[in-house]
Order: sequence, then structure tokens, then C-alpha cells
Amino acid sequence: MSWQVLFLVAVGGAIGAVFRAIATGILHAARIPVPWGTLFVNVLGSLFVGYLMGTTTGSAADCASAHRHALLVTGLCGGFTTFSAFSWQTFDQVNRGAIGVALANIAASFALCLLAVWVGFRLAR
Repeated sequence: MSWQVLFLVAVGGAIGAVFRAIATGILHAARIPVPWGTLFVNVLGSLFVGYLMGTTTGSAADCASAHRHALLVTGLCGGFTTFSAFSWQTFDQVNRGAIGVALANIAASFALCLLAVWVGFRLAR
């Protein structure tokens, strides 16, 4: 992997993390509970990944396509979405005895994020 690709991943990741902080701040100000804010960010990121992958016209060997993927998919979406936060928050709910909330979070995250990827992909086509 070239240093240019790593640089693009880093730049995209930084931008994605800033966008996540902004979205989290907005959801916190609106008093939306943390797991549902994380779900929102993951669904939005999944929609964007689906859209980006649906607009890909170049092959993986194409340098421009590889750079676009590194910046936007691996970097931006990787920095924006919060799977590690989702994992911790789900574990925390289980640890607190809120099994129903944890299971609802798992089911909603899986179903809505998969649906969002499909919608994003279809929007791009």
C-alpha cells in the first residue's frame, strides 16, 4: 500500500471523525439517547458507503478509483461510522441487564444499515 493511499485514508478518517463529532453533538443537544444516535450515524454512513460503491465505475486496479475508495470509503466512512461505539454501547446495555434494549439495538443496526447500503447503491444506479 502506497503512502499516498495511507495519506488519503488518514485525511478521510479525520474528516469522518469530525463529522461524527458534529452529528453526535447535534443528537446530544436534541436529547436523543446515545445508542440511537450511534444507530443514526451508522445508518447514514452505510447509506453513503452504498452510494459510493454504486457510483464506482473504475476497476480496483484503477489508481483514481483506488484513491477515491481510500479517501471516501475507508477513510471518511470508516471515521464517521461508529461500530466500536455500537459494540461498547450494546455490551454496556447487556451488562446493565437491559437485554431487550441491546437486542433491539443489534437488530435495528443490522437491518437498517444493510437497508441503507442497498438504498445508497440503488440511488447511485
